[in-house]
Amino acid sequence: MFTGLVEETGRVVGFESGSMTRLEIAANVTAEDILIGDSVSVNGTCLTVNEVDGDLLVFYAMPETLRRTALGGLSEGSLVNLERAMGAGERFGGHIVQGHVDGVGEVLEIRFEGDAQIWTFTAPVEVLRYTVEKGSVCVDGISLTVASLDAGSFAVSILPQTREKTNLRELEIGDRVNMEADVIGKYVERLLRPWMGRFTEPERRVEDVV
Repeated sequence: MFTGLVEETGRVVGFESGSMTRLEIAANVTAEDILIGDSVSVNGTCLTVNEVDGDLLVFYAMPETLRRTALGGLSEGSLVNLERAMGAGERFGGHIVQGHVDGVGEVLEIRFEGDAQIWTFTAPVEVLRYTVEKGSVCVDGISLTVASLDAGSFAVSILPQTREKTNLRELEIGDRVNMEADVIGKYVERLLRPWMGRFTEPERRVEDVV
């Protein structure tokens, strides 16, 4: 499990496509105490460390992973957000992030609001159905608070520190990003689904009103 608090940004130094895509990332902080088999959030996608060589981490992405995420758009030099899985007993910030991408959106608009920036993202219905104003959403592994939303997009307010400490500092309009909705909303919907029909107002019979 992750929290959406990015520990560092790494650079892609190798990207080799094949039956399994090999992803090499230079990461000073993340590689400090990492072990082969550990989970790391790479732009919000949970990947397993396959090799460690100093500050170089190697991951392999399956074709299904590339279909479901924006990782296929990476190339050598790309900046990526990294977060190691949270250990038991550690401080919990952000919100519950599984690293299971629900959909891919795009940067639609970036505008300044004082020292902050308002970023608007297009989002698929798989994300928007669980998105609520002032709720949490994960974008490229970053835990963000929804400022507003409509039928096809949502907006968040970005602090200067968030922008400088994440890959947002290099993203542009039209760039694709990974999105994960708040898992709590998914479980609530699942639990309530058998009862949905019972919450509608029953039909009124003629004998009930005469």
